[in-house]
Amino acid sequence: MAAHVMRDVVAGHIDFTIDQAISSLPYIRQGQVRAFAVADSKRLASAPDIPSVDEAGAPGVYVIAWYGMWMPKGTPKEVIAKFSAAALDALADPAVRQRLAGLGQDIPPAELLTSEALGRFYKAEIDKWWPIIKAANIKVDQ
Repeated sequence: MAAHVMRDVVAGHIDFTIDQAISSLPYIRQGQVRAFAVADSKRLASAPDIPSVDEAGAPGVYVIAWYGMWMPKGTPKEVIAKFSAAALDALADPAVRQRLAGLGQDIPPAELLTSEALGRFYKAEIDKWWPIIKAANIKVDQ
């Protein structure tokens, strides 16, 4: 989410937003905004005092920020494997993990960091959100 949205919440121009922990935690930690819940089934390890939406009374309202690394179709499997191994090595580094945790980013377990797991998750997200997008008649801004 753009940083200006959180600044608008702090300034009182808007009353509510759903934002990524990585951009909202600094404002929460400084006491400039109040977090109602983490939009996931579990609390963030880096912010254990913020309840999950299930705990806050809105069970199942999961809006999870996630990241993936993509390569062009037809990229040789050896290149993908080398790139994946390098990314996994970086995410296994304690300094990297500590830095990301401090920013509010939980790192999934290694078995969820494979290209196959990303593909399954991506498909599940499309299956979850596409009917909502269609029902709301949401159009892409170009």
